[in-house]
This record gives sequence, structure tokens and C-alpha cells, in this order.
Amino acid sequence: MSSTPDLGPLPRRVTVDADQVRRLVRDQFPHWADLPVRPVAQSGWDNFTFHLGDAMVARVPSAAEYALAVEKEQQWLPVLAPRLPLPIPVPLAQGRPGAGYPFSWSVYAWLAGSPARGDRIADPVRFALDLAGFLAALRSIDTDGGPQPGKHNWFRGATLRTYDAQVQRALTALDGLLDVDPAREIWAAALDARWDGVDVWFHGDLAAGNLLLGKGELTAVIDFGTCGVGDPACDLAVAWTLLTADGRRALREHLSADEPSWARGRGWALWKTLVTCARAVGRTDEEATDARRVLDEIRAEYVSGK
Repeated sequence: MSSTPDLGPLPRRVTVDADQVRRLVRDQFPHWADLPVRPVAQSGWDNFTFHLGDAMVARVPSAAEYALAVEKEQQWLPVLAPRLPLPIPVPLAQGRPGAGYPFSWSVYAWLAGSPARGDRIADPVRFALDLAGFLAALRSIDTDGGPQPGKHNWFRGATLRTYDAQVQRALTALDGLLDVDPAREIWAAALDARWDGVDVWFHGDLAAGNLLLGKGELTAVIDFGTCGVGDPACDLAVAWTLLTADGRRALREHLSADEPSWARGRGWALWKTLVTCARAVGRTDEEATDARRVLDEIRAEYVSGK
């Protein structure tokens, strides 16, 4: 695998509606044909998600690139689930193209909970420790035969240099609008931070929407489309994107993250944040405001540790 693969243009998404999913279910899983199908309120970008009755969900990739993860999830999530301290999605069935829909898709058991958000977390340190415990368990699972970084997960778990061109374009776009010099220094330090090369399992996208809360506590982790085996530093990005300063310290201590790992994790957080900031220039919506907040968190934490 090239260390700097061409990520290409943004995926070309298809449209999927509830009637189409009803036809898919009726044709391929007739024993579920009488169950109601309705969109999940917060469906996500990579997949369209639909309630199938009250206890299941149909997860339908929105583009060919996202459909690459279906076989992986079907194979590996049942292996990972029994070894983890929190529930994760476990596939109940795999669908095939049909009813005008071109990709494979999946049926999962429904996991209840609300997406994590700072003001919904009851105890930020407890949340961070629960997340660290989950990551520690995930990292301990045997990686033999596990999926290496590639197109199926947008090269999560590979070198950060995969994303250097995107970061440089974002820095150029933001120059003059923000003080980008600290970001350049942080990114350079992340690129220079070496990984020991020992493969471990990682989730790959610990965004707030993939961490579910119940009564303010972490109750489940979902959306393993970017999971794989490789460098787990990508999972540390959540320390800056969601956790408080105290939670960040708790996560690092529990995972015994050394300085190179922490620097790479900071780099993963910076990559996504810079790209979001560049895309959101001139906007004042929630995404733009949150991206600028995360960028401030990254810079402040980096400066405080120098």
C-alpha cells in the first residue's frame, strides 16, 4: 500500500427512501416484510439508516466507497462484540443490490441511546474512563487476519501523511483568516511522531454521533465502517473533539499513551478540524463554530505541554 494514496473526489452519493428499503426487505427478507420502515432521525452521512420495526435497523450505504465496509462489518463485528465491555452493532443479515439500489447493505439490532454531546455527558471524567476502557479492550483483541488500512476505511490506521495534501490545502485556504503557524507546527510534529508498527484494532471514527449515551453515560459505540488494524492513534482524536481537559488527561493516563502516540492523535484531530474549518469559511452554523472550538482546544493543549 502506498503511504500517500490518492483519496480522490468526494463519493458520489445515491438517494434512498423508506419505500425503496421496504421493497428491499420484502424481496430479500420476506419474514420481515410486515415490519414498518421509517427513517432514523439522525441517520448520518456514510449510510442511510432506517428503523425496521422496533428492534432492528437497516443500514444502507450512501455511496460505493462506503459499501466497501459491509463485508468487513459482517465478518468482524460478531468477532469483536463478545470481547468488548460496551454494546456494538452486530449484523443480523446482509442484503444485496435490488429495488433500484446498487450496493450491499445490512440489518442490525437497534441500539438505543442519544448521540454524545458535551452538555449531555453527566460526568466528563467517568465518560472518558469508560471510553478508555472500551478502547483498551478493543486494542487487546487478536489482529490476525484483520483488515489493514485501505479504501474500505479511508486509510484510517495508516500514516498521517495520507492526509498531508488535504491539510496543506486547508492551511492555505485559512491563511490570513486564522493564525495558521501553530497549526503548521502541530501538524509537522504529528508527521514526525513515529509509530512502533505493531498492529492493533481501532474504531477509526470516534465522533460524537458514534458514541451513544443513556442517562448521560456511555452506553454503546456504533458505526464501525472505518475500523481496522494498524496504528490506533486515530482513535485518540476524540480527546480534543469531544472530551474536556480533565477527560483528556484521564483518557491518556488510562491508555498509557506515550508522546509520539499522543502527537499522532492530535494530528488526526487537527486534520479533520482544519478541513472542516476551511470548508466552513464565512459560516457561523454549529459545525463551523464547533470546528473553531476544537482548533482552539488543540492549540491550547499543545502549547500547554511544550
